[in-house]
Amino acid sequence: MPAALKPRGWLLATGLAGAVCLVTSAPVAAAQESPRPWEAGIRIGDLPPGPRDAITDVPGVLVGHATLAVDDSLNTGVTAVLPHGGDLFRDRVRAAIVVGNGYGKLVGLSQVQELGELETPILLTGTLSVFRAADALVDTLLATPGNEQIRSINPVVGETNDGFLSDIRARPIGPEHVRAALRDAGPGPVVEGAVGAGRGTRALGFKGGIGTASRVVDAGDAPWTVGVLVQTNFGGSLIVDGVPVGELLAEAAAPARAEPHDTRGGGSVMIVIATDAPLDHRHLERLAERAFGGLARAGASLSHGSGDYAIAFSVDRGSVRLPGGEGLSRLFVAVRDATEEAIVASLFAAETTAGHLGTAEALPVGRVLQLLEAAGVLADD
Repeated sequence: MPAALKPRGWLLATGLAGAVCLVTSAPVAAAQESPRPWEAGIRIGDLPPGPRDAITDVPGVLVGHATLAVDDSLNTGVTAVLPHGGDLFRDRVRAAIVVGNGYGKLVGLSQVQELGELETPILLTGTLSVFRAADALVDTLLATPGNEQIRSINPVVGETNDGFLSDIRARPIGPEHVRAALRDAGPGPVVEGAVGAGRGTRALGFKGGIGTASRVVDAGDAPWTVGVLVQTNFGGSLIVDGVPVGELLAEAAAPARAEPHDTRGGGSVMIVIATDAPLDHRHLERLAERAFGGLARAGASLSHGSGDYAIAFSVDRGSVRLPGGEGLSRLFVAVRDATEEAIVASLFAAETTAGHLGTAEALPVGRVLQLLEAAGVLADD
């Protein structure tokens, strides 16, 4: 079982005068009060997690957040995922992007698909700030020592629409937020919930956010790890390990007029997948496709207005040694289960958040665990 690690995060708060400061984040601390799904006895699938049950279980992977929270008007931020801590432009990794539903604004998709490689960190943010984040990432990388002669760079920036909790038309993300997320990126436990790009999101009728999970696959001589990080912001009715939690909560709240299925348009989900398995572009694409199985099993409505994307990369930079069919199948199961758990983790960690157009209520984790215990799905250890 992964250790019950409770990492501290940072909140990037911008005052009305435009001054920027980094302060320890009370909202981030609150987001970590609930147990993580595995710690609470939730066992999705048969494969074990890595030591952190996080995308950072994949060797070399780094994650950082910058969170912007100003009164009730702005709740947004940036989350950065780095395959390694070196110069990605010069030491690229194999990658693929799969579009589940293309109602979104993911920057950098075509070159990743054409060349099968990733040359920048992956950034996640709010929809209308995606272009500013991409511009800031390009500026940052062009200014990096050693990159003076670079004349083309392909930033990869994904988004979900956080316009309910944040004044999305303000487009508040700037270079300072992108650089703060990159500086914050580290290999340890990942802060989850209403942080970074998950600060203003909603999912499955509750407050969404950032979630992560991992699975370890027996590969004979050395195990492979698959890690997933999600930015959840989509409609549907929550299902946890096969238990219709969303329906049960709705029935208990208002039996006569229960409407458990949140079919809001808009929203979206970003799924970032890392592995140390030696996969080429085509097999990373196949791996990414299986992540949508976890999205569906968690209860997503997969609506018209949801932009659903999966980005997969391998940190293995040696020659490709494709696993056989059985090995690939285990990797496919791993990404499906880790995606499902990461979605649940994003809701478990998120706190109730008041914002621009209203309030997003946190998932009642204690009640959810009671429902899961009654259904007999919680593990004792």
